Amino acid sequence: MMKKHLTGSAVPLIITVILMMAIPAHVSAQNPDRYITIHLRGVYESKISLLAMSGSRTFKPVTEAPVVKNGETIRISVSKEHLPGECVLRFDYKESETSAPYPSEKNIFIHEQDLELWVNPKYCNNQDSTWFQQGELENSTFLQFSKENAKQKEKTGLLQNFLMKYDDTESDFYRQGITEYEHRRQTYNQWLKTRSVQDKALFVSNLYNFQYIPEISLKGDEKDRIISLIYHYFDGMDFNDPLLIKTSDLNKWMDNYVNLYGQLSTTTAIRDSLFPVAGRTAIEKARQGHPLVYGWMVDYFYRGYESNGIEAGIKILEPYLNDPNCLTSKRQEITRRLKGMETLVAGSQAPDISLIDQAGHLFELHKFETPCRYILLLFWSAGCSHCVEMADNLYPWQQQPELQEKMTVLGIGLDETDADVKAWEQKSGSFSGWKHMRAEDGVRSKVASDYYVLATPVMVLLDATTRNIVATPNTLNELLKVIQEN
Repeated sequence: MMKKHLTGSAVPLIITVILMMAIPAHVSAQNPDRYITIHLRGVYESKISLLAMSGSRTFKPVTEAPVVKNGETIRISVSKEHLPGECVLRFDYKESETSAPYPSEKNIFIHEQDLELWVNPKYCNNQDSTWFQQGELENSTFLQFSKENAKQKEKTGLLQNFLMKYDDTESDFYRQGITEYEHRRQTYNQWLKTRSVQDKALFVSNLYNFQYIPEISLKGDEKDRIISLIYHYFDGMDFNDPLLIKTSDLNKWMDNYVNLYGQLSTTTAIRDSLFPVAGRTAIEKARQGHPLVYGWMVDYFYRGYESNGIEAGIKILEPYLNDPNCLTSKRQEITRRLKGMETLVAGSQAPDISLIDQAGHLFELHKFETPCRYILLLFWSAGCSHCVEMADNLYPWQQQPELQEKMTVLGIGLDETDADVKAWEQKSGSFSGWKHMRAEDGVRSKVASDYYVLATPVMVLLDATTRNIVATPNTLNELLKVIQEN
């Protein structure tokens, strides 16, 4: 997920990014369903969940076994839609009958083999306590690669750190260091390429080259190095490989790419101008590859732009929506968002809202009376931590007498699940003085559609007299600025 501007030195980030580069290999994606047989040991009992690491169900359970006792064996089915791929086995185990459940997780890869796993949840990542069947390939090979990779990369990393921090960049010694570093970098990348070819039949070979070390100029200042790394970031990337989107490392790799632009952003305005450039550059690269990767890249930047409120970024996505080769899963959401940006502009009439409020009465926005100058519509969800954080910060600020007289808040809950609705009922009660109501169909409701709400939180500030839109602030600071200026 895209992150906002980061502060601090760029050197540690450059090192981190360099260690995450990739040239994925090709692996056939045609698989039947597979099975994971799990032998539980070492604890009283455990709930066992299998979570996907890619696709529409990322970080969500694919299947669950509520109670598995010590010494018991279960068999989990993994459907072909998750194959090949990465998964997480989550254990919520109890050491004794009366103890509270404690979580542990083990990342696994599954492709053409069924897996059999003997596991002690307390030590699920310890080879002495948890192991796969003899002859298992994907996980055993990746473990072997990881150990060998650490040894291969160690000396190159040390030399890189030294050059990054060396103060006399004009000395012969420094130049010799650059020559040695470049030799080791190329030698390492060749080893990486050889290993990828050697294990090309395995899904995990797609992850090897996320370790690829790109070319980087070690001359100049930190800004020059960042610009150099951005320029070479996609060198060697095979966007034709559709299995890229099956790896969780692709998302991390793109986060590092975006964070490089964040390092160049000293203000929010600069950030909002650079991030659209980052998106267009990456999408144009992916556009030359497989339609699934191309579509994934559009989805990635849409999520980032939406969560950071970068409307200029969302606008650069529009041309890709008409490209049949772009297999984005967010086409409808992006289209609606673009339509909302055109419709819900300052000065336009706010759509009416008709909902049952928390007291059981019919609420109609255009008939609502208030002595305040402004009405703030807050679309939020108690199941969204960012929403709760915003509401918690907004409430004491708005409750100040001078602001309470100036602005009234209408909280519109978009929670849908039973657990989230219960949390909404409890949390909204702590914001006394606000008027609360809930749209039963959440983001699929009429009110969410009318206001083009695709994700929460969303704020819309209205003129209480005319019911015209004054602003759609993304942050509390933006909201405060609007109120102070009007």
